[in-house]
Amino acid sequence: MEVYKHVNGDHMNLIIQIPCYNEAKTLAGTIADLPKEVEGFESVEVLVIDDGSDDETADVARKSGADHVVSIFQNRGLANAFAVGLEKALRLGADVIVNTDADNQYKGECITDLVKPILEGDADIVIGDRQTHSIAHFSAAKKLLQKFGSWVVRWTSGTGVPDATSGFRAMSRDAALQIVVFSTYTFTLETVIQAGKRGLNVVSIPIETNPMQRESRLIRSIPRYIILSAITIFRIFVMYEALRVFVTIGSVMFGLGLILSFRFVFFFMLGEGNGHIQSLILASILLVFGFQAFLLGILGDLISKNRRLSEETLYRLKKQQLDQ
Repeated sequence: MEVYKHVNGDHMNLIIQIPCYNEAKTLAGTIADLPKEVEGFESVEVLVIDDGSDDETADVARKSGADHVVSIFQNRGLANAFAVGLEKALRLGADVIVNTDADNQYKGECITDLVKPILEGDADIVIGDRQTHSIAHFSAAKKLLQKFGSWVVRWTSGTGVPDATSGFRAMSRDAALQIVVFSTYTFTLETVIQAGKRGLNVVSIPIETNPMQRESRLIRSIPRYIILSAITIFRIFVMYEALRVFVTIGSVMFGLGLILSFRFVFFFMLGEGNGHIQSLILASILLVFGFQAFLLGILGDLISKNRRLSEETLYRLKKQQLDQ
């Protein structure tokens, strides 16, 4: 087993990042709950990303002992704050980055277990499994939604993550360098799919949660959350599996077009073709669209290959800059 080591020496640095938006009421408790020391690390630092809050979040962060506070001028969403935090943590020399929520949903004491698989070389990314089926304040609808969403993410990413929407996660420096957040809504689903497609080793460990302090701001409306999450999943999946997606769509349309074409030919042979012109028109449309979907799949696959090369180039460039 290969033990994870710092690229610049023996000093291991853990940075715990907390994306925030108007969290003045809960942030102090969240920071107080974080461990000051974690086995395997010489230093543990807290990084708060204030995502354009209009309350005293930044001041509370400083007064509560945050080592670093990054203020974003305008609120741009959780995904952007997460990405800004990753970049800042890497520039601060983080060997491992832990992300947690500002509402103190996750128990700080679980961070030791969260980072252990990375330190032991068994994982690139570790996601805390809240075991949502046992959380009392989660409604039946929310539990079902979490379960179904995680299943979709597992299928699209090729990982075994049981709680894909958990924001409590740790990642190695190298994994953080490879993650690029495109979504403007949430980073949780996208980063798991992206990590799986990039071949990163993603594992989960069971964690404990604290009693709820406020309602989720991300899931204000279940229908809206479902739609936005579905768009995020489809978008990132198409980015990596364009050929698979469009060939599937094209095959369905082309197949239906062929069935309708054969149907028309059958009735035409019986001398009843004039009564089934609509089938011929619909078949023609489906065949054309199906063929176009095949072409889009080929084009998307070429773009996907080019993007992977761009991602690899960006990864190497970022790594070189940060190492210098």
